[in-house]
Amino acid sequence: MENMKKDMLGSVGGQIVIYRASDQSTVLSVKLEAETIWLTTHQMAELFEKDRTVILRHIHNIYKTRELSAAATCAKNAQVAADGRIRKMDFYNLDMIISVGYRVNSRRGTDFRIWATRTLREHIVKSCANNFLQIRKKKVILFFFLQKILYTISKIAAK
Repeated sequence: MENMKKDMLGSVGGQIVIYRASDQSTVLSVKLEAETIWLTTHQMAELFEKDRTVILRHIHNIYKTRELSAAATCAKNAQVAADGRIRKMDFYNLDMIISVGYRVNSRRGTDFRIWATRTLREHIVKSCANNFLQIRKKKVILFFFLQKILYTISKIAAK
């Protein structure tokens, strides 16, 4: 778990974060967008070391029992498939990944959940810090702008 690393790569509509299992046997490009992490069923199968049909069955059962809703946990994104064609793929958010992880009872799922929580926390803190700096810059610009307006008004009033 301590050996998990992440590399940031640019991505349209979010960031790609690289997840490496502590034993280095699994490396996943994880989509980080809208303050959550997204994986396909193929990625979940690799992560949890289970067949993709097992992952799909668990997702189906999670929706069937209304543990989670598809509207809140699934997003369709265009993805280049193995054959080179562009296809709409279902991506599932961290809530679904965690739910599936509990059902498949995978140590990898626990490691991934810890990694994902830490990664999201770092991302949110970094975003908040950047937002704070942007607000601060805008306040400084606004302050100088208002000073300029007041100076101009005082010159006009003095005439």
